[in-house]
Amino acid sequence: MKLLIKNARIVDWSQDLIGDVYIENGIIKEIGQDLYKDCETINANGLTLLPSFIDLHVHFREPGYEYKEDLETGSKSAIRGGYTAVNLMGNTKPICSDEKIVEYVLNRAKEIGLVDIHQTVSITKDFNGTDIGHLDNLPDTVRFISDDGKGVLNNKVMLDTMIKAKEKDLVIISHAEDEDITPFCTRLSENIITSRDIELAKYTKAKLHMAHVSTIEAMEYIIEAKKRGYDVTCEIAPHHIAFTNEVDFRVNPPLRNQEDVDFLIKCIKDGWVDMIATDHAPHTTEDKEKGAPGLVGLETSFSVSYTKLVREGHITLNELSKIMSKNPANLMKLNKGEIKIGFDGDLVLVDIDNKYKINPDDFASKGRNTPFKGIETYGIVEKTIKAGKVVYSKEGYSNDDR
Repeated sequence: MKLLIKNARIVDWSQDLIGDVYIENGIIKEIGQDLYKDCETINANGLTLLPSFIDLHVHFREPGYEYKEDLETGSKSAIRGGYTAVNLMGNTKPICSDEKIVEYVLNRAKEIGLVDIHQTVSITKDFNGTDIGHLDNLPDTVRFISDDGKGVLNNKVMLDTMIKAKEKDLVIISHAEDEDITPFCTRLSENIITSRDIELAKYTKAKLHMAHVSTIEAMEYIIEAKKRGYDVTCEIAPHHIAFTNEVDFRVNPPLRNQEDVDFLIKCIKDGWVDMIATDHAPHTTEDKEKGAPGLVGLETSFSVSYTKLVREGHITLNELSKIMSKNPANLMKLNKGEIKIGFDGDLVLVDIDNKYKINPDDFASKGRNTPFKGIETYGIVEKTIKAGKVVYSKEGYSNDDR
């Protein structure tokens, strides 16, 4: 399979130029100007070519909650948003605590064939908060463990988890929440667990990734850990930099104060934030009305982040590419995230000059739960390219059966 993309503005973390990109057998083979190949050719004049986006924190709901989302609709949602690789959380039904569920998800993902999918395994068996024995039998495909959605309350259990994760070279994704404290103060709940997990990572030298960071204090703990050389990374969700708690929309952790939003943006600008992650969490209207926290995020992530961070002058497009593509690719050990010879031909063509109004009725996801409805943003995804094949274009999917 061969594909030539011509006359694009080529941008990744390290470059910004006008030129052509040639992909052969799924790999970037040539980058230059005035390239000619006898193959499918896309004239990208006026569009920006970026590495496809990679999301470390996504919920596709299958198995068990397919009425909210399934692997196929989630994959379609991902490519519509410019993503070609995602990391799925384990709070499915049954909870992903064993090899059988991992194999099921990965096999289904291969059948669908739209995005590369990694499946996270729970830290504790079935989220019971105590048993980590199943971690001894993880398949080699597992890179991350997390009790996302609940967190691990017991200090000794998390200590034992980090010791085991260090031995097995696993990354712990921490959902920083003390559920005993949450009813009294969600801010204190997040801050306490963030501080605890960083101290345990310091003691064990385990790899720790802090999910959906939302407070000034939590970020300050992370910054101090980074300064001291601990193996700690972090993510921020687009909704936590786009909205304050004046917006009535339930997410977990909740939307915060303006001071928190301003500080998170400053931390992105100063390079302390490793990546943007959506926490894509589809719900039915009925479940949302009953109080289910979360939002559909994959199809709005780039446009919201680009508009808020780049258009408003906080960071460059190169820097946005770094935290949406390069850094998550590095943590997931993927050959993606850069437009360089030898890297996977996973790219996205975007129109960054024209704005559009977000309409959840257009989403490929089953979920319509978004606070971004009606918001005008810049950054329209025109085409998503996976291994040199156009898997999404604004006119429709590449295959009729998709």
